[in-house]
Amino acid sequence: MATQDKHYTHWLVERSMLQAAKDRARLYAGHGRLWQQPYAHTRPRDASAIASVWITVYPASIITAPEGSVLEALAHDKLWSCLSQIGVQGIHTGPLKQSGGIVGYELTPSVDGNFDRISSSIDPRYGSEDQLLQLARMAAAHNAVTIEDSIPSHTGKGADFRLAEMAYGEYPGLYHMVQINEEDWPLLPVVPEGRDAVNLLPATVDALRDKHYIVGQLQRVIFFEPGVKETDWSATPPVLGVDGKLRRWVYLHYFKEGQPSLNWLDPSFAAQQLIIGDALQAIDVFGARILRLDANGFLGVERRAEGNAWSESHPLSVTGNQLLGGMIRKAGGFSFQELNLTLDDIAGMSRGGADLSYDFITRPAYQHALLTGDTEFLRLMLHQMHAFGIDPASLIHGLQNHDELTLELVHFWTLHANDNYLYKGQTFPGSILREHIREEMYERLAGEHAPYNLKFVTNGVSCTTVSIITAALGLRDLERITAADLALIQQVHVLLVMYNAMQPGVFALSGWDLVGALPLAAEQVAGMMGDGDTRWIHRGAYDLADLAADATHSAEGMPRARALYGSLVAQLEKPDSFASTVKKILAVRQAYSIAASRQILIPDVTNPALLVMVHELPAGRGIQVTALNFSPVPLSETLILPGITPGTVVDMINERVEGDLTETGEMTVNLAGYEGLSLRIVNSTPSM
Repeated sequence: MATQDKHYTHWLVERSMLQAAKDRARLYAGHGRLWQQPYAHTRPRDASAIASVWITVYPASIITAPEGSVLEALAHDKLWSCLSQIGVQGIHTGPLKQSGGIVGYELTPSVDGNFDRISSSIDPRYGSEDQLLQLARMAAAHNAVTIEDSIPSHTGKGADFRLAEMAYGEYPGLYHMVQINEEDWPLLPVVPEGRDAVNLLPATVDALRDKHYIVGQLQRVIFFEPGVKETDWSATPPVLGVDGKLRRWVYLHYFKEGQPSLNWLDPSFAAQQLIIGDALQAIDVFGARILRLDANGFLGVERRAEGNAWSESHPLSVTGNQLLGGMIRKAGGFSFQELNLTLDDIAGMSRGGADLSYDFITRPAYQHALLTGDTEFLRLMLHQMHAFGIDPASLIHGLQNHDELTLELVHFWTLHANDNYLYKGQTFPGSILREHIREEMYERLAGEHAPYNLKFVTNGVSCTTVSIITAALGLRDLERITAADLALIQQVHVLLVMYNAMQPGVFALSGWDLVGALPLAAEQVAGMMGDGDTRWIHRGAYDLADLAADATHSAEGMPRARALYGSLVAQLEKPDSFASTVKKILAVRQAYSIAASRQILIPDVTNPALLVMVHELPAGRGIQVTALNFSPVPLSETLILPGITPGTVVDMINERVEGDLTETGEMTVNLAGYEGLSLRIVNSTPSM
């Protein structure tokens, strides 16, 4: 009987993340190291007190100095001189660990931008462990922290998955994978030559469910693409096990075929060991203070008697997040979740899991306000946020990140599809409201009106912040942007900065935002979009610190994006540049501790383009009002702010008196087109 080569098995075990996690766990046994910090409850305001302004970068997009590494570029003193001036307090590096897969003894590349982790080691394409430590030291020298990633829902097809396929030890328990009896192999499709799995059609998934192998189809298919991914299940070819037996497996992958999902409720508890060990390494070895929990809402899946499997809002995800978030706090760190969830789930997971959540609540809503010149849906979402007890200080209010602009609006699709919402004077079920908002945004953001932005499967639109703005401004041809257009683009970009920065919580902006990146032409990254992943168009390369002014590509081969604003070095020499304007805004934010303020009112308004947010500043410093005009038309409106003590109204950024809040709680705001104001009512406090 044939058996697996023991040398190969040993080689895989040595490279296994599970084995590395077990080795790390022994370092903590019998010591008091993990009993010095509170961990039961989330501490969002403590987390944002460490760093309330973040820059998010994407390793594959970083242009480096000649012969330099990505990590050397991110730790460069010239870059940190700029970031420190602007007011950045944290750098989220994105996924840096080795990713992709293993076939035989050969490593295969990542299928999802290093979000398919296969090792606890730094990917040598980006640099070394010493260089990551140098980045942490450089950040600390500028009163900033490093932010890394934990990926609790899946891995790549590395040593751990190959050992699972070979039925070695507890490794099959790592994954949602099921062995199919040989007599049922005819149900499974043949795996094509050169592939190591094939996606299953819905009918096949149903047949396997009916035979009690798997839980069946899930509530939604993320990254759905006909002929590529039609379900969340794939089948392996026959694989020779360590015991000499041939097996075929069917495994779950919420995301791409190369990202097998971890099983958080297997008797081996192998998934918890792997992920917690990886998180502890990031904190204790690499010096990270905050970790992103990527795709953390997909830790539970369960068969239902009728309909699709229960895979959204599953309690196991809450439990898993409490375990992981609690361990991170025990180790002295904090965590945040970056997943588009219902407000119920964001609220639930915030009670004991991640300390912070990415603001997917209002992110598509403020972009809808920009595209339509109407803030009603944005105000609806802000009110919903408060109705669910979500403190805006627990949110990361962000501009562009590595993902698409998600338009799934999950809250209105799953749990609240039949709830009624008042919008535009009419009552709509959540499902109808969702479709209306999506249609409006798709029409304005992509297709004929903005051909440079591309739909991303059924999830949303691939675009940069700047190309959202150009779409809103009706600029169809990016090659014909004039100096006047550029000035208006920057003005709108500053408006979006003010929406996100002038409220409680963390403000995050990306390297793409700072340089004013436009999306790449589709043909520039056509080879990367074969599976329908159009996100590569908004991940163009950039050079923040003029490390290689003539470079046309990043070290990873990403084409350089057209940057409307230029490098930070050049921008900070101009007082009216985007970076210099952001610097001024963030200085006010820091001086008045707006990140630590309390949102007390989202007042009704008459002008549909106007949004007003009212915050109580800490330490008795008065009331701050953020007023934003999401249209090109100037406006003037008298607001009613009940329960606020009268006082002088001061423009905090431009340092001028704007008027008074009267005894009856009235104040007038005057805004030019696409203008934002941060106003302080001096010596004022809520009187309620």
